[in-house]
Amino acid sequence: MMTRSDSGLLGEDEPAPVLSFNAAGGSPFLVTGDHAGNAIPRALGDLGLSEADRTRHIAWDLGVRELGMALASALDAPFIHQPYSRLVIDCNRDPGHPEAAPALSDGSEVPRNADLAAEALVARVEAIHAPYHRQIARTLASRRAARRPTILLALHSFTPALGGVMRPWHVGILHDQGDTRLARASLAALTACPNVIVGDNEPYRMDDTDYSVPRHAYEHGLPYAEIEVRQDLLVDAAGIAACSGMLCAAFWSAREAVGL
Repeated sequence: MMTRSDSGLLGEDEPAPVLSFNAAGGSPFLVTGDHAGNAIPRALGDLGLSEADRTRHIAWDLGVRELGMALASALDAPFIHQPYSRLVIDCNRDPGHPEAAPALSDGSEVPRNADLAAEALVARVEAIHAPYHRQIARTLASRRAARRPTILLALHSFTPALGGVMRPWHVGILHDQGDTRLARASLAALTACPNVIVGDNEPYRMDDTDYSVPRHAYEHGLPYAEIEVRQDLLVDAAGIAACSGMLCAAFWSAREAVGL
């Protein structure tokens, strides 16, 4: 399923701002991918970036699209994701946050984001950010109306090193406010996996810069987990299958452990 904004920023032949895989999935899980693609609207050119910058981690969460589809299939869950680069508009930031369309990311300047006019930012929000979050909200509303329980899984990936510092974790589970039962039980299940290093709010801590989980899970009291997977584990089909299998088993086990 695809939906499209009427903002005018996106051409009819360009990717829709929201993509759904396995939309009819019957399990309690709903998987999201805020940074699943690195497309840039034709009207914005290349944002002034080199090809190397457009394809590295500053532009998207590498491997999340493929992992999301694999996990959605394994869990029989919908996977709602968006294909545009977070350098165009970051769907895990409030539109008013300075990082929503950053002019500098991990040492790389983003020329088209420097001194970005308010109306230009609004166009990006209306074309990509707003439709994506509307689709998640509508899906959740439909599930509530049908009295279907929902467990929100927000997928992200992280670099093996940042600023020259190696990151030892294979996977991290992020949590903060709201119903953290699933997140904490998932931590326990993953920690029990042999040879897996699990981060509890590592390599990032969920805080007030996060937008998706607070907006969609906190407000409705949904159990959730924000998941970070190290990108070098997602470089090929075998790695993606292994990560999907590990996460699927952990989430089902966690769900049973807390009685969701």
